[in-house]
Amino acid sequence: MTLAPERPAQSATTLNSRLRIDSDAPRPQRPATKSSGKPNPAAHLSPEQIEGIGRELDALRQEVMDSRGERDAAYIRRVIKTQRYLELGSRAVLLFSGVKVKGFRPAWWIGTAGLSVAKILENMEIGHNVMHGQWDWMRDPKIHSTAWEWDNASPASQWKHSHNEIHHTFTNVLGRDNDLGYGILRVDEDQPWSLFYLFQPIWHVGNAIIFEYSIAAYDLELGGYLAKKDRMSEEEKAKFRKDAAEVVAKIKRQATKDYVVHPALSVVSGPTAPLHTLTANLVANLVRNLWTNTVIICGHFPPGIATFEKTSIEGETRGEWYLRQMLGSGNISGSKAMHIMTGNLSHQIEHHLFPDMPSNRYAEIAPRIRDLMERHDLPYVTGSLAKQVGSVYWKVVQLSLPNKVEGGPRRRDVIKDAVVRSYTRKKKLKRIAAAKKAKAAAAQSATA
Repeated sequence: MTLAPERPAQSATTLNSRLRIDSDAPRPQRPATKSSGKPNPAAHLSPEQIEGIGRELDALRQEVMDSRGERDAAYIRRVIKTQRYLELGSRAVLLFSGVKVKGFRPAWWIGTAGLSVAKILENMEIGHNVMHGQWDWMRDPKIHSTAWEWDNASPASQWKHSHNEIHHTFTNVLGRDNDLGYGILRVDEDQPWSLFYLFQPIWHVGNAIIFEYSIAAYDLELGGYLAKKDRMSEEEKAKFRKDAAEVVAKIKRQATKDYVVHPALSVVSGPTAPLHTLTANLVANLVRNLWTNTVIICGHFPPGIATFEKTSIEGETRGEWYLRQMLGSGNISGSKAMHIMTGNLSHQIEHHLFPDMPSNRYAEIAPRIRDLMERHDLPYVTGSLAKQVGSVYWKVVQLSLPNKVEGGPRRRDVIKDAVVRSYTRKKKLKRIAAAKKAKAAAAQSATA
């Protein structure tokens, strides 16, 4: 194994390349409430306390990063080896999936379960964390963020841009962090409500089922393109077409591998084996999608997690960036096995603070992060998987409706007014379109 050479001492501004720092000087005291009227969870902290938190976190990060070594390298290599053997073993077991035992196909169930776990490990603990650069210090070209391509519909390059560069820079900033609801969910009361969100419980479940394709469309910024393509320059359109072609090519490769090549190879074990292999791959991908979506929503959307206004990050200092990561994330409590299966994103608070820290270290620093937050009276949002999932699904249902305002109009009236406005607007647009069409016809007639 080759370790990184001794690193020179780093200044405070280069400790974490993903910190978005606009100012080194503490800003004025934070207001007690946001512009929306919701309480500011960090209003009780003075600017000096916030910068003190930043210095403490800088020191913690430096301590861990300086201690990286053989133990960490052995960990990620062991996980990769386990994942590959598990996938190969599961595919071997699936060759016998046509064998029935009392009407039951044990090989199919065992092989599909093993393949599901292998795909989850590849995406979560390996792919996600490798592409964050957590293992770049090893100088291993096979385990490097610039070379890793994962088993997913989204191309690594596009995912790294939308996730590493955008999401981790603007964590939970309304209007800047597209991960906040992925553009189809309203997950915070400060997000404006529209009729579209009435159906978000349906969108939410559908999004979970096809999550890898949703993420591919999201990384491609397909929604933004469709909304503003008429106003885009030819260069912007050409770039989108190039990126779209890359996504389509990646999806074709994934589909060919899972639904053509592997089923075709399994024909050696019998005429029905390809169908069994095909269904096993379908189920494994579905399980992986549902699990990945579940882990991600538990780290970003449970009650108690704060969102931030665009103006609040103007002139943001180092300590404030750290503070935003802590307040904008939530953890999942559980066993070591569960943490590995989540890619250690069950330690989402720690991951958002230090996205390029080796994932196996998050459990070590979690007690110290929790202590720091509790000392400063900051909410350390955490809970069991069942609790976090339940709270998010309930939140999705609740926020599909307009905000309940004391002394304001009833929700049903707000919905009714929105329906009327939408219907009126559609009629107006139809009249305008008809008038334009008539005008164009008249002009053509006059010319003739």
